[in-house]
Amino acid sequence: MKIQQIILAARPHGLPDNSTFEFITTDLPNPGPGEVLIKPVYYSVDPYMRGRMNDAKSYIPPFEVGAPIESGAIAIVEQSNDKAFQEGDYVMLQSSRPLMPWTTAAVYPANNLRKLDPSLPPTYYLGIAGMPGLAAYFGLTDIGKPKSGETIVISGAAGAVGLVVGQIGKIYGCRVIGIAGGAEKVKMLTDNFNFDAAIDYKNNKDIKSAIASVCTNGVDIYFDNVGGDISDAVMANLNFHSRVVLCGQISVYNNTEQPIGPRVQPLMVTRSVLMQGFTIGDYAPRFGEGIKQLATWIQAGKIKNAETVTEGFDKLPEALLGLFSGKNSGKMIVKV
Repeated sequence: MKIQQIILAARPHGLPDNSTFEFITTDLPNPGPGEVLIKPVYYSVDPYMRGRMNDAKSYIPPFEVGAPIESGAIAIVEQSNDKAFQEGDYVMLQSSRPLMPWTTAAVYPANNLRKLDPSLPPTYYLGIAGMPGLAAYFGLTDIGKPKSGETIVISGAAGAVGLVVGQIGKIYGCRVIGIAGGAEKVKMLTDNFNFDAAIDYKNNKDIKSAIASVCTNGVDIYFDNVGGDISDAVMANLNFHSRVVLCGQISVYNNTEQPIGPRVQPLMVTRSVLMQGFTIGDYAPRFGEGIKQLATWIQAGKIKNAETVTEGFDKLPEALLGLFSGKNSGKMIVKV
């Protein structure tokens, strides 16, 4: 059968554009014994994918020029030659990084797939019960170590990870402050997700002072999804023995030169600050624990979901680029 794929046509310099991507048509063989034909239904797009477009050493190999781009995906079984899967089952790839090529159909051995628990909507496994939710859970609980009464500040708070961090912080009895872009997102954080306060970085010229005004007792935990000038402003408000969780640096992913900012080491020494970065793959052996806890909170109504869904396989590049201009609230998903 004929299928479509989206490949990396060229490595971008700065912000990717349409020339970065190419649509191709290729042949897909029929499934053999023990194999399953699946069709992707939902794709995740995530900021870390920009880093994989560079030919640089990192925690995950770069995309190959001329090969399909890949991301998290939920697929449906179209044809199964294995008794473990039936037509209509929702599945994901089974690995520590369950990433699927951008394609309209694929064939996999049955033991490479896992069937999704139907008690949660399928898209949750790309968001609050998937990699973003796990990043929020492990980053906050394992590195941030929240205690009741502490103040948490979250940059990129209206994104897929930030929203879950804020809600987990409230479960732990913390005061939660979000930083997001635009009045609509700020209102969403306080009205819909129980954040104690939110700061609109797009319409606030002095973020440092804005943080100080809402964090009158300082900042105990900073969950950093953004980096750059926003993080510089938060750092100035850190308390003694505070913790900084480095999850993402989306503000600098498209930079063509090394940014220069304040040197934070003196502050970390004088205030005994812990700063630690992580990637979700660090916690692969504990994914079962994280998914179980997130599902418990979701089913109890303690964590709510938010998604921005774009429709059309051809919209995958546009949706990915939209992350860098803040077009999403919650998880950015493409329904193919």
